[in-house]
Order: sequence, then structure tokens, then C-alpha cells
Amino acid sequence: MAHQGMNVHEVAKLARIALSPVEEDQMGRQLGQILEYVTKLNALDVSGVEPMAHAAPRLNVMRPDQPRPGLTQDEALANAPAQGNGLFLVPRIVE
Repeated sequence: MAHQGMNVHEVAKLARIALSPVEEDQMGRQLGQILEYVTKLNALDVSGVEPMAHAAPRLNVMRPDQPRPGLTQDEALANAPAQGNGLFLVPRIVE
């Protein structure tokens, strides 16, 4: 399938996807159907339709931000590879 100078074989090569000739032919037909559908959608008059970010309303599903107990200093440092004066010791990376 060729479209705007690019064919399925070239796209598969760019994407580093190995396709057999049968798969290339099938992918070409499927992409052709998608492009035909997009062409139909482009023909629709959507001048009165307000743009939207999602097809369905989205709600904030996060829990309320409320304080809760955390780790003690000893618990936080329990698995530290190196510690000193109640702090994590890390290798120096700036010269």
C-alpha cells in the first residue's frame, strides 16, 4: 500500500518490525481502510462542535491530600547502604 510516498514495507522497516509479505499485504489493506474512514470523518461538518479532550467526562479519582503517619527516622534509614548522623550518606558526584 502506498500513501504519500510511504509504503507498508518502508514503515515497517523504520519501526524495526519484521513483516512477512502476507502481513504487509494485510497491514496495507487495514491501513487503507483506516485512511478511507478518516477521509469520511474529514468530510463531516463539525463547525458547531466544541473541541474536547476526552470522549467521556473525567473525574479526579485521587484521594484527598491529607496528612497521615509516615516512617520514623530509624525506619527510613533501616535499609540505607550508608548512614551517618541520622542521614543517608551518598557518594560525592561533584568535583
